[in-house]
Amino acid sequence: MKILLDTNIVLTYLSGREDPYSDACEQIMLLLAEGKAEGFIAFHTLSTVWYVTRKVPDLTRRAYIRSLCTLLTVVGADNSTILASLEKADFTDFEDALQDCCAQTAGVDCIITANIKDFEHHSVIPAKTPDAFLTDISL
Repeated sequence: MKILLDTNIVLTYLSGREDPYSDACEQIMLLLAEGKAEGFIAFHTLSTVWYVTRKVPDLTRRAYIRSLCTLLTVVGADNSTILASLEKADFTDFEDALQDCCAQTAGVDCIITANIKDFEHHSVIPAKTPDAFLTDISL
């Protein structure tokens, strides 16, 4: 199974913040580390992680990015991907449209996100919450 992690999943995992999906995010990362699923992140997730963790020491932030790039495959975007994302007018959030286009580029089975409503009617790639994903793969 190939999955793309939305930025909010990565931030929940890295920050340890209080979140209804905290445990599920940890479980998903463990599955990826064990090779039981193949994980991807969109390129722009890295810059968001860098920005959001700006109060964390620089060496720690670099370690976060390094560990993400070791565990997950980063999916880039060229001009045509970005232009295609702009054409997804049904998405109210351009960042979510980029996530969907990157997920298509990677050929993933689903996008794992805490914001399912942002994807459920507009995404080409199905989106699942972390809990729903874990329930589905345990079948």
